Amino acid sequence: MQIPIIDFQPFTEGDSATRQAVAQQIYQACHEIGFMYLKNPGISPQQIAALFAQSQSFFNLPLEVKQQLAWSDEVSNRGYVGVERERLDPDKPGDLKEAFNVGKEVSSHDTVPNMIVNKWLPNQEDFQTEVLAFWDTCSKVVEEVLQAFAIALQVPEDFFVIKHNQQNHTLRLLHYPPISQLLKPGQVRAGAHSDYGSITLLFQDQVEGLEVQTKDGEWILAPAIPGTVVVNTGDLMQRWTNHVFCSTKHRVKIPVDERIMRSRYSVAFFCHPNYDAEIACLPSCSLENPAIYPPISAGEHLLSRLQATY
Repeated sequence: MQIPIIDFQPFTEGDSATRQAVAQQIYQACHEIGFMYLKNPGISPQQIAALFAQSQSFFNLPLEVKQQLAWSDEVSNRGYVGVERERLDPDKPGDLKEAFNVGKEVSSHDTVPNMIVNKWLPNQEDFQTEVLAFWDTCSKVVEEVLQAFAIALQVPEDFFVIKHNQQNHTLRLLHYPPISQLLKPGQVRAGAHSDYGSITLLFQDQVEGLEVQTKDGEWILAPAIPGTVVVNTGDLMQRWTNHVFCSTKHRVKIPVDERIMRSRYSVAFFCHPNYDAEIACLPSCSLENPAIYPPISAGEHLLSRLQATY
């Protein structure tokens, strides 16, 4: 099975019939494999390149500097995550990667109860500006993808957008360092896992490693394709759709050639519903099969998944 490439520009610029046709392509991809490449997603190559350059500069900082921003708890889910700190596959050793998580930026003038703020280093204005601009761009892209999902699933076009209007999304910069140490049994760069939320946008460099598991249990490579972004559905979308859309396991394997001595960089944007959103089976997804899951709040689900991986 191949991961399909879908041109998203006709959806953002086309008429109703064109949008419906693209939504149907997305439906097929989400139903059959849970992964797709979106071509022309509305993010310029220049903006992607600029963010990757800033990410590389950040991860090149000394460890003691990055640790000043150390990730501290599941509720905030922000800051720096060191190598082997996270285990995406709880049965395997810690992942050979480091990460930096950013959520929605809130101003010190905002009066938000229990306000959660991002962690930034002083004198890193260019880094902060580039990261937040990319966060904003991805937020706009996922809104349009969520509209396509709604059309595909025969619910009002703004159904998912409203359920995500608090923008509880996470932008994650990822670095997989060169590997020179002895590996622990079963250790990889990112363990086999499914994503927790609604949808994920993934940007990756040319150092391959991402693999996606098909329904037959086979692992297939998902290389970087210029001009596209990888999009996959997460656990909550699978739950919402009663498995009409599937949340597929994926991993980042360790290269078996000279790339084991090269850094790998990627950027993930995790789209998550409002914390108080009730995730209950959509009526259009229970016509043939009864609901598999009881309703759950999105926030409760996210906290339980994060607690299991740290």
